[in-house]
Amino acid sequence: MTCQSELFNVDERLVEQNQRLLQHLNTSRVCSQESNQLLSEILGYQLDSTDEIRLPFHTDYGRNIKFGKNIFINCDVTMVDIGKIIIEDNVIIGPNTTLLTTNYQTKNKASITIKQKANVGANVTIMPGVTVGKGAVVLAGSVVTKNVLANTVVMGNPAQEVKKGEVF
Repeated sequence: MTCQSELFNVDERLVEQNQRLLQHLNTSRVCSQESNQLLSEILGYQLDSTDEIRLPFHTDYGRNIKFGKNIFINCDVTMVDIGKIIIEDNVIIGPNTTLLTTNYQTKNKASITIKQKANVGANVTIMPGVTVGKGAVVLAGSVVTKNVLANTVVMGNPAQEVKKGEVF
């Protein structure tokens, strides 16, 4: 079996360290300050004090995630960040959402970007290479396989546009 570091050129030591940190973060009673410190260690930079990430939180690498300011990520969100994941300012992500930058069947990886003021509902899956536009809304249960335009509401599997124009 080929390991992740061979397939995607990641530092296996960081993967192991981050998995230990995530296990501690997700299974221990930690205050918000300690939680932010552990998340900062996992991400490799200081998490902004305006960001709120509810636990449990899951990632397989950690170092390819970039969070903006004033974001809210609800519980049980999984970020497969072999490729880059960028979450811009003022974004909300609902519980049980999954962001996938690879499908693991090939060596292919592609970034995911969620632009400012976007709102991603619960139980959403965002596939590799997708950009969710500024102010867009992805309704609960959707599977996003292609880019979502700014100020658009999408839903379904695969997600389709249901409303266009200023959402908020």
